[in-house]
Amino acid sequence: MFNMVDLTDKKILITGASSGMGAETARLCSKLGAKIVMAARREEKLIEVEKTLEGSGHKYYVFDLSNVEQIEHFIKQIVSECGALDGFVHSAGIGSTRPLKLLKPNVLKAVMDVNYFSFVEIIRSITKRNCYNSGLSIVGISSIASQQGNQTKTAYSASKAAMDATVRCLAKELHRNKIRVNTVNPALINTDIYQEFLDNSGDSEDAKIIMSRQYMGLGEPIDVSNMIAYLLSDAAKFITGSNIVLDGGRLSS
Repeated sequence: MFNMVDLTDKKILITGASSGMGAETARLCSKLGAKIVMAARREEKLIEVEKTLEGSGHKYYVFDLSNVEQIEHFIKQIVSECGALDGFVHSAGIGSTRPLKLLKPNVLKAVMDVNYFSFVEIIRSITKRNCYNSGLSIVGISSIASQQGNQTKTAYSASKAAMDATVRCLAKELHRNKIRVNTVNPALINTDIYQEFLDNSGDSEDAKIIMSRQYMGLGEPIDVSNMIAYLLSDAAKFITGSNIVLDGGRLSS
């Protein structure tokens, strides 16, 4: 049977691969033939995910992306041990919820370090000579929060809007090197961040309104991973600089 989304032997780095959309993307891409390089802070979770991957040749690294200054060295280690990369998925993220009166610079920096600065620094590092193969595809997991703000979500929304703006710029800069850069923009997905949302505001009127607008219901990680796998594949070779919404209809309501 013809398989439009074929990732056979592609080496794909996935940050935040220990849970949620990152873990689901790792599992799906392994089913499609990719060699997965996972990075996250929690080794025990990475080990659990690695056991669920299909095929062989996968590897994981324990790394805290808030250490932005160490990322270039980290990428050099990955390339040295695993070879040049064919794909990168930035799934790591902090779902910060802070009202303005508590939104001090250190809070903003903590969110931006993981959600945005590390994203750009990884791209800068992996797009150096001999670190990637022709046709490299980069996918950042953004959010519709980049387009639709909400109270207490300033830091999170700003970090995702920065990702979306960045891929539009980098797509133009990197296309001459046959590198594509996109983001996907999910709405509420059944992940740890969604559980945090329920814990903080699940019974509020705002939360009920949000869920009523997402009229196709709560998304699952696989709904996002399917699009990521497509963007990583050669089937999406004409897509770059895009922010692709996966929102269950929320922005249309």
